[in-house]
Amino acid sequence: MVNSQAPCGGASPRSCAGCGGKIGDRFLLYSMERYWHTRCLKCSCCHAQLGDIGTSCYSKGGMILCRSDYIRLFGHSGACSACGQSIPANEMVMRAQGNVYHLKCFSCATCRNRLVPGDRFHYVNGTIFCEHDRPGSALLSSHLPPLQSNPALADQKVC
Repeated sequence: MVNSQAPCGGASPRSCAGCGGKIGDRFLLYSMERYWHTRCLKCSCCHAQLGDIGTSCYSKGGMILCRSDYIRLFGHSGACSACGQSIPANEMVMRAQGNVYHLKCFSCATCRNRLVPGDRFHYVNGTIFCEHDRPGSALLSSHLPPLQSNPALADQKVC
């Protein structure tokens, strides 16, 4: 996003990509190869005026987003933490410990059953386990450390 001065003198005013009106303001924004009134370039989620909160904005799936909403929706990379593939902007996701997953990828590492909202799960060192296959219930047959010495163990519920 670039903040620049509007054309002056005999130059014709530019049209705003947001409202379609002519930009006669002293300042205008240039983002995504289009010009915007400062009041029109807003985050599609929180509606914050992007020129007021920073010098960058993000775009995915036709949405214009502030940094916070982009990370909230798509994670830091916009990729699934399990398979590494891109997550389309219109796709629902599952989240755990700040990571995002495709719905089909949010599954138990042991039994491969997909977890759905309401299911309890455990998140251990970046790995998801269902309630039945939680590391503490299979210590004799696994190489995982005991629960007491594993600070990364998190008992969570899918929301």
